[in-house]
Amino acid sequence: MRIGSIQPKEVTMTALRQRMLADLELRNYAAGTKRLYLTRVARFAAHFRRCPSKLGAPEIKEYLHHLIESENVSWSYFNQAVCALRFFYQVTLERPEMIPHLPFPRQEKRLPTVLSEEEVTRFFQAVSQPRDRVILLTIYGAGLRISEALNLKPEDIDSDRMLIHIRQGKGKKDRMVMLSPTLLEELRIYVRWARPHHWLFPGADPTKPLSNRAIQRTCRLAGKRAGITKRVTPHVLRHSFATHLLDAGTDLRVIQTLLGHRRLTTTAIYTHVSTRRLQATVSPLDRLPDLTLPTPTG
Repeated sequence: MRIGSIQPKEVTMTALRQRMLADLELRNYAAGTKRLYLTRVARFAAHFRRCPSKLGAPEIKEYLHHLIESENVSWSYFNQAVCALRFFYQVTLERPEMIPHLPFPRQEKRLPTVLSEEEVTRFFQAVSQPRDRVILLTIYGAGLRISEALNLKPEDIDSDRMLIHIRQGKGKKDRMVMLSPTLLEELRIYVRWARPHHWLFPGADPTKPLSNRAIQRTCRLAGKRAGITKRVTPHVLRHSFATHLLDAGTDLRVIQTLLGHRRLTTTAIYTHVSTRRLQATVSPLDRLPDLTLPTPTG
């Protein structure tokens, strides 16, 4: 056999996964994003039962069509898959010619799900586990993402200035958010009972924060117990925080800062679900002076 005819051994999934993980870490991607990208690429490979380094444009097209037509995934899931595969092909495999086959989907124009204040009250009354209740109160009371709440440390609670320090939130940015007096009292009761050390909300392994799966499940079950027909998630509580602030007259730029949004247009979506502003708006029809309509005849 000629030396030139010997083919290199096919790259294994494990080696590829390690390469992709290293590429993600070098670019300082968040832990959640790293897990998500690796999972999405793994599912792509599992669909064809082949190493993804051997898959090209035809398989990409078939898989994206499968996600839409067969699995009927959400826009968010589809966008995550595209982002993960674009990174995988362009960075890890160094095959930028695949990028045109991975177009970003057009975003759905959906309004965020929001709970009324009465629904929020019923929801918290249905949360029985003290730790989970405090975590969810923190999410709603400060408008946090679930990852931001679960990565809090005791020293991040500044009771002197009534602020919460969010470290390395989305986009690797720090910010300060409000600390509600009601939330502070709930946190003090929790701390006296749980005595957390490194993490404010530690998991089974106290050296790591609590996983978000348990909180997602608590949200879902409490929503059902409270008789709320909407699907309740931690992010719905964050949406509700923003909308209720807007209903109370809080300036949109203040809400933008509290939520950690880079663009004001992202925050402006809440103006479309702020019902009190809609209800307080007077129709131009009602401003017309002495509008007398003719009496119907016949």
